[in-house]
Amino acid sequence: MSTADRPSVETIISPSSLQNSYASLPEPMYARVAPVPVAAPTLLAWNAPLAEELGLAHLATSDDALAELFSGNRLPEGAEPIALAYAGHQFGYFNRQLGDGRAVLLGDVVDSDGHRRDVQLKGSGRTPFSRGGDGRSSLGPVIREYLLSEAMYALGVPTTRALAAVQTGEQVLRELPLPGGVFTRVASSHVRIGTFEYFASRGERDNLKALADFAITRHAPDLADTDRPYLEFFKHVVDAQVSLVAHWMDLGFIHGVMNTDNTSVSGETIDYGPCAFMDEFNASKVFSSIDHQGRYAFDQQPHIILWNLMRLAECLSLLDDGREAFEDVIDDVLPRFESLYFARLAKKLGFTSDSEVARSLAAAWLAHLQEHALDYTLSFRRLADRLDADGDAEFGAFESGWRAAIDAQGRDTATVRTAMNAVNPLFIPRNHQVERAIQGAIDSDLSVFNELRSVLARPFDEQADFADYAKPPVPEERVTRTFCGT
Repeated sequence: MSTADRPSVETIISPSSLQNSYASLPEPMYARVAPVPVAAPTLLAWNAPLAEELGLAHLATSDDALAELFSGNRLPEGAEPIALAYAGHQFGYFNRQLGDGRAVLLGDVVDSDGHRRDVQLKGSGRTPFSRGGDGRSSLGPVIREYLLSEAMYALGVPTTRALAAVQTGEQVLRELPLPGGVFTRVASSHVRIGTFEYFASRGERDNLKALADFAITRHAPDLADTDRPYLEFFKHVVDAQVSLVAHWMDLGFIHGVMNTDNTSVSGETIDYGPCAFMDEFNASKVFSSIDHQGRYAFDQQPHIILWNLMRLAECLSLLDDGREAFEDVIDDVLPRFESLYFARLAKKLGFTSDSEVARSLAAAWLAHLQEHALDYTLSFRRLADRLDADGDAEFGAFESGWRAAIDAQGRDTATVRTAMNAVNPLFIPRNHQVERAIQGAIDSDLSVFNELRSVLARPFDEQADFADYAKPPVPEERVTRTFCGT
């Protein structure tokens, strides 16, 4: 079906109609391509609160209408679908031609806070960047990204968001035939470090500048009139990414595939492929089935974001007269990460601020967790419970030193416990529960998926009826390997 033959959506007069500001950039930055229609789309999930925030609630005239729109069978008013071009370092090796091989950017909207946000379909068919792939997604990655991105949002982590999930009524062939799906992702933008690498590697300075100016306008408009806007924008991205990785790590999150094409200049978590939250703590933990050398292990993430930011510096410094200033910013990345990370750990342990004592205890705590293979998430909650406990110390020598340091702050234990529980979640999207939700959806049972959506929306709250979702896996439930969504 050609774009001209595609059924149109009835015209709705709305100030929130889609636009596509990226499509105003030079055409080498993208390819114009329509989503490939699917056979029998059905709606699996619709994020009504997010739709309201985006001004898109008027599209929800029926589940069937939403399924048509967010499978790509019909286009919302104002949509101008394009696939974005980008390059990227993948596991340290540069690939100069990547791009959206199974996604199209429908356009962007201005949300209720006045921020412009992209709306993108993933799994919508072949594009000029598909590199021989079918451009489709199986249902599993759709369910996974929906759950993970919304869980991260509820945890307070900057992230892309899930607007809709649709089953296509078709099968995709991976190792086995699997039901297909389309995921609708919302992002502050889809500009990646790899997007800058695409043009820098080709020596296309004009396009590189146009991209940088677009990114500044979208993400940091106040920097446009500074003396060195590209340097200042680099500092802005550094701050966002360093803060993001510190937040990941205080939650025990492993992205799994921190390629430069998966690193957004918006500072949002993007591309939930082989990611995972740790159960038992292990600083060198790896889940990704393709990370054979542990490049993206839990404790390597600050070093990898430094490496990725160095690649961005190489690109942006081509637009600036002085490279030394970029190097000065780079030199501060790891110290800045350490400051942010330990400040977060201090709060998780009940301290009001970072200090030498808090850092020493944080290091001892993580060593204790690893030595005894304790569950990372629940151990923080259990530690808070120990504030009023008598008898033998559950956490050994660490506990007595920690209690003495907490008591020295002069705050009552109820205040400390409340503060700890406000930053230490009880519910995270554990691998085995996500897999249960995926298998259920494949078997046409959305009960686990829908329960998880509800539970993960309140990660810090006691939810007695759903207590099983907080539990670590028993041995036969363990998920030791995660996979990319392609």
